[in-house]
Amino acid sequence: MNKFVRVAQTSQSLSLSAMEEASRTGRREADLEHLLLALVITDQNAGQALRELGIDIETARRAVQEQHEMQLATLGIETQLPAAGPIVFHETDGYTWSKRATDLLARSSGKGRSGDAAAVLRELVAEPSGLISDILQRLGTTPAEVTSHLDRIDAARRTPSPRPKKKGRATMASETFVPAPVDEVWRFVSDPARVPSWEPSIGEVDTTDHEARVDSVWEGRAPEHRPDGRPTKVRPDFRRRTIELVTAQRPERAVWRFAYPDAANASPLTTTFDLSATTGGTQVTITLSWSRRPGWRRVVGIALRPVQKFVMWIMLFQIGGAVSREFR
Repeated sequence: MNKFVRVAQTSQSLSLSAMEEASRTGRREADLEHLLLALVITDQNAGQALRELGIDIETARRAVQEQHEMQLATLGIETQLPAAGPIVFHETDGYTWSKRATDLLARSSGKGRSGDAAAVLRELVAEPSGLISDILQRLGTTPAEVTSHLDRIDAARRTPSPRPKKKGRATMASETFVPAPVDEVWRFVSDPARVPSWEPSIGEVDTTDHEARVDSVWEGRAPEHRPDGRPTKVRPDFRRRTIELVTAQRPERAVWRFAYPDAANASPLTTTFDLSATTGGTQVTITLSWSRRPGWRRVVGIALRPVQKFVMWIMLFQIGGAVSREFR
């Protein structure tokens, strides 16, 4: 993965998580503390380092709130901040980064820096305001300890083995960390009634006629409205979608197959969730797989492959974000 792609993916992932965390307290501006919360749940080495130090999303949220209350107290304001609510980022808009958070992200991808989550964490623990240092102290650690632990993880990092390719099929995969036990995550991603919670092209699933077992097929319908309430426009042949549970191996794998019965030229898509327990939660690998078109259609498809890969990356990003959000 080249640096440009790594920086773009890291920025997109951290921005989503940070702004989701900001939305819990009614904030529209994500700041350094929200960036720290986003790093706690990233699947990259930075998140692993924080979680191995005993920092999970709930303890980090409490430390952030306590720090804010202490800052108010030093100004003579004795109050308890309102309790945070659910994540509403996907239902609202108008979110942005603070100036100092934007500058920090830019520094993490500057000359001589990798731009990944580890680079962001190194910049964050060294930022001069003292906010993150104080929060880390509440969490029982220090910037030096975080950096040292991250150094050890980076040094031990190994390049993952490439996934085997199947002839005639294209695949794309991504990793996401979910702050919940592996069995709970598996129940969520293997439940047909919960498919609309993570698959953005499906608004509802009729589960009345079938039990949730392998080879069962359900019918899903496209959503009529976006999460923010705006109506959606969907072509008539893409309004229905068949949903088949292909594999359900508890608690490590769930495989779904989606097809458009009214769109003859649309290739079926397979979504695979591979789950493994890790420190603080579950590591989830999401893989999208689809058939390559034969003959002249394949030749045309080669020219469109960069666009197709971008669309599939967006889909993976949305699915991973939805699964993580369900448990936060």
